[in-house]
Amino acid sequence: MFERKPLSLALQQALTTATVAATAVTLPALVQAQEQDLEEVIITGSRIATDANIVTSSPVTTVMAEEIATRGITRVEDLLNDLPSITPELTANESNGATGTAVIDLRGLSSERTLVLTNGHRMGFGDVYELAPDINQVPGALIDRIEVLTGGASSTYGSDAMAGVVNFIMKKDFEGVQVDYQYSAYQHDQGDDAVQAAIAANGFTQAPDSVWDGDTQNINITMGVNSADGRGNITAYLGYRSINAIKQSERDFSACALSSSGGNTCAGSATLPTGLFTPFNGTFYFTVSGDQFVPWDYSYYNYGPLNFFQRPDERYTAGLFGHYEINEHANVYAEFQFMDDQTDAQIAPSGAFFVTSTLNCSNAFLSAQQFAAIGCTAPTDVVPLYIGRRNVEGGPRFDDIRHTSYRVLTGVEGAINDAWSYDAFVNFSRTLLSEVYQNDLSTTRIIRALDVVDVTGVPTCQSVVDGSDPTCVPWNVFETGGVTQAAIDYLTLPLFSDGELSQDQYVAYVTGDLTSHGIVSPMAQDGVQVVLGGEYRDEHMDFNPDQGYQSGDGAGQGGPTAAVEGGIDVAEFFLETRIPLVQGREWIESLTAEIGYRYSDYSGGVSTDTYKVLGEWTPRTGYKLRGGYNQASRYANIRELFEPRNLGLWSGTDPCAGAAPTQTAAQCANSGVTAAQYGSVPLSPAGQYNQIAGGNPDLDAESSSSFTVGAVITPEQVPGLTFSVDYWSIDIEDAIDTLDPEFVVTQCGLTGDAAYCDLVNRGTTNGNLWIGSSATAPHVVATNINIGFYKVSGFDFFAGYGFDVGQYGDVDVNLRGTLVEAADQQLSPGATIDECAGTYAGVCGRPTPEWKHIITGTWHTPWNVNATLSWRFIDGVEEFRTAGSRFDADEQHYLDMTAEYTPTFIGFGETTLSMGVTNVLDNDPPVSGYFNNIATYGNGNTVPGLWDSMGRYFFFAVSQKF
Repeated sequence: MFERKPLSLALQQALTTATVAATAVTLPALVQAQEQDLEEVIITGSRIATDANIVTSSPVTTVMAEEIATRGITRVEDLLNDLPSITPELTANESNGATGTAVIDLRGLSSERTLVLTNGHRMGFGDVYELAPDINQVPGALIDRIEVLTGGASSTYGSDAMAGVVNFIMKKDFEGVQVDYQYSAYQHDQGDDAVQAAIAANGFTQAPDSVWDGDTQNINITMGVNSADGRGNITAYLGYRSINAIKQSERDFSACALSSSGGNTCAGSATLPTGLFTPFNGTFYFTVSGDQFVPWDYSYYNYGPLNFFQRPDERYTAGLFGHYEINEHANVYAEFQFMDDQTDAQIAPSGAFFVTSTLNCSNAFLSAQQFAAIGCTAPTDVVPLYIGRRNVEGGPRFDDIRHTSYRVLTGVEGAINDAWSYDAFVNFSRTLLSEVYQNDLSTTRIIRALDVVDVTGVPTCQSVVDGSDPTCVPWNVFETGGVTQAAIDYLTLPLFSDGELSQDQYVAYVTGDLTSHGIVSPMAQDGVQVVLGGEYRDEHMDFNPDQGYQSGDGAGQGGPTAAVEGGIDVAEFFLETRIPLVQGREWIESLTAEIGYRYSDYSGGVSTDTYKVLGEWTPRTGYKLRGGYNQASRYANIRELFEPRNLGLWSGTDPCAGAAPTQTAAQCANSGVTAAQYGSVPLSPAGQYNQIAGGNPDLDAESSSSFTVGAVITPEQVPGLTFSVDYWSIDIEDAIDTLDPEFVVTQCGLTGDAAYCDLVNRGTTNGNLWIGSSATAPHVVATNINIGFYKVSGFDFFAGYGFDVGQYGDVDVNLRGTLVEAADQQLSPGATIDECAGTYAGVCGRPTPEWKHIITGTWHTPWNVNATLSWRFIDGVEEFRTAGSRFDADEQHYLDMTAEYTPTFIGFGETTLSMGVTNVLDNDPPVSGYFNNIATYGNGNTVPGLWDSMGRYFFFAVSQKF
C-alpha cells in the first residue's frame, strides 16, 4: 500500500493556516520526509519574526514553486493574473502603447498602489512610463514561494502599499546544479462565426482555419554551493527566454477591428490606403481611384491584422543570492539581479492623420477632375481640405523597446544579545531604457510633401523652390500607385528615446523580544516584541526623448513626448509591536495584538503618518480569527509630479459631434459648441480625440484605509481539511489620477460646471476636439490631480482537503475564490458614484468580474506521476451604459490538465518531466470593439490579460538536477 508521508504540524500551520487566506499550493507540496526543527519565519506584512504556528493577523495568499512548475508558466505575470485577487494590467499581449514591462495590480486599484518585493526588499522601477516594478526581473526558476498580502501595509514598508504587497521569496541554500528547459506554444481552431461573417462582408482577409504559433523557449540554470563549515551559501542563476510573435490576423475574432458601438461589425480607421479627402463640413468625402476622386463608400481601413497580439520578446537574466554567518552577531547577506529584455511592439502603418487643413489648387498632382471636385476655380486658389492617407507602402510601425536592470543589495543582521537583534541593508536598483520607434512619418514633412507645384513640368515641393527644405520629395497621394520609395524615405521619421531610473534604499532596524525584561501580559507566557527603525529612499528619473518625440513631429504619436527629469527623497521612522495578550486559557488559546506606525517626510514638503492595528484570536486548536485596520498612503511618483504637459490621444466619443449629437444644443453650448456648429461638429473617424496630459507638482499624497476580518479553520476532527474566509475593504481618498476626458466633456454638457467646462477647449472653426497635433490643437485637459475616491470590498475564500486513496496514492483538492462586493469610484467631489463591480466600459473601463475562482485537484500516484486538473471560472460582466444597446460578456470556464513524471531509471541526478495543456477546450474570449478603447489593457477586440485569448496552451518541460 502507498504510504502518505507525515506532515510537519508546524509547517502545515505556517503555510496552510497561518499565512493563507487562499493558498495556491496543494498539501503534498508541503510534505517533509521527516520532522524538522521549527524555525522562526517573517511573513509578508511584518518585520517581526514569528513562530510558524502563529496565524498572521493579515490575510496572505501563498503560491508555491510547485504550482509554477505544474502550470508550465514562463511568464510569472500569467500565473499571478490567474489569482482571483489580482486584476491583469500590463502583459505581453499589448502592442499599441506597450511599455515592454509586466506589472501586478491587486484589487484593480492600479499597479502603482501595489508594492512588489523580493525577499522582503523593494524591487526597482520598471519603466519611465510605468514606474511599477517589472516582474520580468524575477527569476521564475528560483522562486520558492510568492506571498500576496491584502490591504495597506505602508506602516511596515512605506509608500505604495495601498492595495497590498506581493513578495517573491527566493530559494535559499540551494546545492548542486539544476538545468530547466521548457517549450510551449498555442494551438487554436477558429470558431467565431459572427466575426468571420463580418470579415467576409467587408472583404477582409480571413484568419487561417487552424494555427500553431507563439512558440516560447525557456532555459534556466541554477547553481548553489554551501560553505565548507555549513555557515553560508551562494546560489546563482542564469536564464534565457525567447517568445515568438502572434499577429491579430492569426485569430478570427481579432482579424478585424470591431465597432466600439457594439455588435459584430467591422469598423477600423478612416485614414485609408486610397486616402480620404474632405473639408469636414459635410460637403464631400472623396477617395482616390486612378487619378480621379470618387465618393467614399464608408469602407474603413482594417488596422487590426498587423498588430501584435503577443509581442516577440527575448530576455536574459542572471544573479546570485548569498549569505554567510560570521558569528551569531553578524550574518552578512547579498543579492544581485540582472535582466536584459528586448521586445517589439508592432501596429498598423502610420500616415497623414488629417494634419493639413488646406490645399493649394496649383498642386501639380491634381487631375482636372480632382481640381474641379474640391472646388478649385483657379490655380491661385487655396481650398479647405483635410487629407487622411495610410502609409501602406512603408509597412507597419514597430517599437523596439529594451530594458536593462540591475539590483544590488547587501546587508548584515545578527543578535545583539539574547533579547535584541538588528538588520541593516542598502538596496540599489537601476533600470535603463532604450527605445527606437521605426516607420512613423514626420508631420512637418507630410505638410511639405503635399505642398507641390509644377516647375517646368516636374512636380516639386514648394519648400525646395523657396529653399526652406531642399531635401523634400513630393508625395503623390492623388493617384493610385503614385507614391515613390523616395517619398517614403523622405517622410519616414525614426524616433529615439532613452532613460534611467534609480532607487537607493537605506534601512536599519532593531528587533526586541521583551520577555526577559519582564514586559509580559499577566495572562500570557510570551512577552512583547518590538521593532524600531529608520529608512531613507532616494528616487530619480531621467528620460530623454529625441527632438522628433519632443516636438510631436511623429504623425502617429498623438502629440509631443516630453523629457522628464526629477527626483524624490524621503526620510522615515517606523515602529512595530506584537503583544501576546492572553495565552493558554479556556477559549483563548492565543489572543495577540499587532500595532505599527510610520512617519514619512518627503522632499516635496509633504509628510504622512501611517499606522496599523491588527489582532488574532485562537479560541482553540484549529480555529483562528484575525482582523485589523490599516491606514496607508502613497506619495506621487516622479512622473506624476514632474512630467511636462503635452498633447496626446484618448479613445471614446464626443457627445456633441456628428449629425445627430447625443447632447442637446444647450448642453453642447456648455462645452463651447456654437449654435451654427451644432450638428456639424466632425466626428473623429478613428474615435480618437486630443488631450493635454502631464504632471502636477502640487499633488497631495493619497491615503487609504483598509479593514480585514476573517477566519481560518483546520479542524482536528477532519485531518487534511483547511478552510478560510476573509472580508476586505479598501477606501482610497484624494486618489492621484486623471479625469477621463469623455467623462469631462459629458459632465460639462450635463451640468455646465466650470470645474469640467474649463477643461474643454474646442476648435474655433468647427468645434472639433481632435484635428491637429500642435500644442494649440483642440483638446481636453487631463493632467494629474487629486480626484475623488475609490472603494473596493469583497471576500476571499479558500477550501482545501487532502486524503488518501489507499494503494493508489493521495489526492488534494482546493478552491480559491474572490467575491467582489463593491468597486465604487467617484471621479470628482460631488460627482455621481459609479458602481463598477460586475461591469466594464464607460467610466469603469476594464472588466471587474464579481466572482473568480480556481478549483484544482491533484492526484499523487505511487508510480512517480502527479496529475492535476484545474477549473478556472471568471464571472460575466455587463457593459456600463445607461442608454442604448449593451454588449454583456458571458462567464468563462477554462479547463487545464497537467502531468509530472519523475523517472527512476535515469542513472544520474534527479529528472522531472512535465507536460500539460491549459484552456483544453480552446474557448474563445468575449469580444467587443469597445475593449480596444480600454487604454493599455485592451487588444484584439478583447482583454487578453483577463481571458485566455490565444487558444490552447501546450507545454513540455524537463528538469535535471545534478
